[in-house]
Amino acid sequence: MYLVISNSSNLPIYEQIKEQIKSQILKGELVEDEKLPSLRQLAKDLKISVLTTTRAYNELEEEGFITSQQGKGFFVMPRSSGLIHEQLVKKVENSLNDAIEGARQAEISDEELFEILRLLLKVM
Repeated sequence: MYLVISNSSNLPIYEQIKEQIKSQILKGELVEDEKLPSLRQLAKDLKISVLTTTRAYNELEEEGFITSQQGKGFFVMPRSSGLIHEQLVKKVENSLNDAIEGARQAEISDEELFEILRLLLKVM
């Protein structure tokens, strides 16, 4: 897991940590059931307070991205978990909305757009 903390960011440090971990989970860079660094280890690595890492992990757990196991630590939730799946669907919807907007600007018909999507699906 690779995290970068910026002192010039408008986001609080715990929020930066949370957003970067969430992004890595959604991109599949952190895989399901992967063990995250301990609260103390992450705080030490980032040279920040354990309270800050605790807040980031607690919010990620509340949002359904990670889970804690007593005495074992924090782990990435399976991608099939409801919230992670919902976040991935939202990401697809946003991308498709962008594509539709671009198609409208380029005056591409719905049929042409569907054909482009069919071709892309075959290639992937």
